[in-house]
Amino acid sequence: MHTETTISTRPASRSWRVVDIVTASVIGVASGLIFVVWNQAYNPLSGLLTPLLPGLQALLGGGWLFAGVLGGLVIRKPGAALYTELLAAVVSTLVGGTAWGATILVSGAVQGLGAELVFALFLYGNYRLYVALLAGAGAGLALAVNDLLLWYPGSAAPFIAIYTISAVVSGIVVAGLLSWLAMRGLARTGALSRFAAGRAVRASD
Repeated sequence: MHTETTISTRPASRSWRVVDIVTASVIGVASGLIFVVWNQAYNPLSGLLTPLLPGLQALLGGGWLFAGVLGGLVIRKPGAALYTELLAAVVSTLVGGTAWGATILVSGAVQGLGAELVFALFLYGNYRLYVALLAGAGAGLALAVNDLLLWYPGSAAPFIAIYTISAVVSGIVVAGLLSWLAMRGLARTGALSRFAAGRAVRASD
């Protein structure tokens, strides 16, 4: 497995093109539809994990975090991770509704920002695997902070630690690793030929 060089992943311009907006929107909408399914699966799955160890249910959080990381990896422009994650949250709410109501939009914005800040830290010029994993971790940490403040205020320290670690691990594996693999898979099909991501993957193969 090859990794990409920093230079090859740097976009020529940070201004959004029409194709960037359209593609980011497609990623956001498609992810939102997956979120609808994940919303329904969460309660029965968390019901299996929570009795094992309270806080372990955050391992399921990655199912809501991949949109921002994937959007950031594909579009490679400022705001891409935040836009795709927030749009996915909007779509999941409009299409399927959620038991959490409008707070899901806050969660989408916070989680997208968690990934966005990591890409910004690398000046939107490095999209190697470790950056994708860090972006997933950032989204997972953002999810944990948001959930602990919104849904689990006043929790004991052990629960906070378990929930946070579980969310970060889920973010790394699901949002980070799987999104990076998905991006490379898409690039190899030629679907990303108009993006720096597609050119970088072809150059590294």
